[in-house]
Amino acid sequence: MHAAATLKVVATPGPAVPPASDPREAERALVVAAQGGDEGSFAALVRMHQRRAYAVARAIVLSHEDAEDAVQEGFLHAYRALDRFRPDQAFGAWLHRIVANAALDIARRRKVRAAEELPETVASPFRDPAEAGDLRDRLRAALARLGERQRAVIVLHDVEGFKHSEIGEMLGIPEGTARSDLHHARAGLRRALGDIRSDS
Repeated sequence: MHAAATLKVVATPGPAVPPASDPREAERALVVAAQGGDEGSFAALVRMHQRRAYAVARAIVLSHEDAEDAVQEGFLHAYRALDRFRPDQAFGAWLHRIVANAALDIARRRKVRAAEELPETVASPFRDPAEAGDLRDRLRAALARLGERQRAVIVLHDVEGFKHSEIGEMLGIPEGTARSDLHHARAGLRRALGDIRSDS
C-alpha cells in the first residue's frame, strides 16, 4: 500500500485550530487551515472521518485489504484536490464520494483482473478471525453475490444508516436509482440467502 506511506507523511500530527462549539464550524475551520497548508489540520480531518470512510469502502469491496487501499487512495486524492474544495460544502459527503469512487475503481479492476477467481471469492469472503459464526458467514457470502453498486447501497443504507440522497451523491447516481437499487439488492440478498441455505 504505497499510498499509505505517502498519506502518513501528509497526515502528521500538528497544531489544530481552536475547537468550535458547532462541530460543522470546527470541521470547516480545519478544512480552511488544511487548505492553507496546515498538515496537522488535515490529519485531524483524517481522524474524524476515517471510520466512516472505511465503512463506505468496505460496503463496496470484498476484502479488508481492498477497503484500506480505497481509504488511503481516497484520502490521498482528497488531499491533492483540497484546493478545489469549497468550505461551504459538507466535507464528509465530498470525501465519502471520493472514497466510494476509489473503492468502485478497485472493485472493477479486481473483477477484470481475476474474473475466473470469483467463485472462490464468493465461497469464502471476509475471512476475519474475529468474525465467526454461521449466520454471519452466510450473510457475507450472500452480499458477495450482489454487484458492487447494489452491495454498496444496501450496506450504506441498512448498516451504516446513510440516506438515499447521501448514497446517490456518494455513488454518483440519482436518489431514485439508489432507492431502486436498495429494493433489488434486498430481493437479491433474500434469494442468495435462500440458495445458500438450500446448499448447506
